[in-house]
Amino acid sequence: MKKIYADNAATTAVSPKVLEKMLPYFTEVYGNPSSLYATGASAKKAVETARENIARNLGAEHASEIYFTSGGSESDNWAIKGVCRALKSKGKNHIITSKIEHHAVLHTLDALKKEGFEVTYLDVYENGIVRVSDVEKAIRPETALVTIMYANNEIGTIQPIREIGKVCREHGVLFHTDAVQAIGNLPVNVKDDNIDLLSMTAHKIHGPKGCGCLYVRRGVRIENLIDGGAQERGKRAGTENTAGIVGLDAALQLTVDTRKKRNAHLLPLRDKLIDSLLKIERSRLNGDRENRLPGNINMCFEGIEGESLLLKLDLNGISASSGSACTSGSLDPSHVLLALGLPHEIAHGSLRLSFGDDITEEDIDYIAEVVPQIVDYLRNMSPLWEKIKKEEKEN
Repeated sequence: MKKIYADNAATTAVSPKVLEKMLPYFTEVYGNPSSLYATGASAKKAVETARENIARNLGAEHASEIYFTSGGSESDNWAIKGVCRALKSKGKNHIITSKIEHHAVLHTLDALKKEGFEVTYLDVYENGIVRVSDVEKAIRPETALVTIMYANNEIGTIQPIREIGKVCREHGVLFHTDAVQAIGNLPVNVKDDNIDLLSMTAHKIHGPKGCGCLYVRRGVRIENLIDGGAQERGKRAGTENTAGIVGLDAALQLTVDTRKKRNAHLLPLRDKLIDSLLKIERSRLNGDRENRLPGNINMCFEGIEGESLLLKLDLNGISASSGSACTSGSLDPSHVLLALGLPHEIAHGSLRLSFGDDITEEDIDYIAEVVPQIVDYLRNMSPLWEKIKKEEKEN
């Protein structure tokens, strides 16, 4: 049976080239980077080289603006809590975000609301995109931070980050973006995009799990999230994950080098499959058709449950998801789809396909053949679909 991995938005396989770069730091250069002897010094050099390379690839002006973390969720938590707590004493107790952020952002904001912060949640409308004018209207004298994700992890929509950052800069408000899904797919540059803080992780770009980084523009005051040792210039305690950091550097470099070629491969395949799946009765594409990540497709099919669709796809060799991997245990419909204005019964029947550069036209044709068959099978057993068809006849 054919095997197709179509859940790259959840995680990716570690590239052999990345793994090759990492291996010596497990068995040969295994010293603690904080140690003074040669093995530790070699590890420290690898960490600092990676920091310089990552800063360059993100468009940062100084390597010291890169802080290594355990991944995107920690980076989001640190950026938001660190900045807002630092500014609260100055009367800055207001935060602006969107309704479709990752839960690493939304749950962090929930925690800050318990500390007295107020949060404004911006609409994204039917196309899943934040309007720059809405950001500007929401800014107040007490606004501490605007946090808007670069590209959505479920529906793939790309936000007008550069324009949002410009508005924030003009109003003297700090701007953070969760760029976990954008890195590797889009040409991210923190300086050109007017970004003050940026979160990213390695495992979405064929690097290892458990390693990411936070960019903090020089001059931005941020409180510590993890206290202990003096690592990361005293800002983030914990022995550095040298192998992971080397892997993050290698993965970022690889994805920067291959992005244009990969996207040129993905875009026509993505659009071909969208056109095929839209032929299914009562199907819809979620998010903007054009302004979306090159490997992302998010569809809803009325009259079925997304979970049943995923199980049937798995039996046919296709690994996919219905939304964020971080909420896969939840029976609630996606908050992202609800923010688009979809009713619960339609949002429940969602499918996310996210492709890597190994996807082939043959794979796309296979998915286009299998999905309609499964949707038809599930609808034939669905009382909801029977009700929909009955109402259609009556009208």
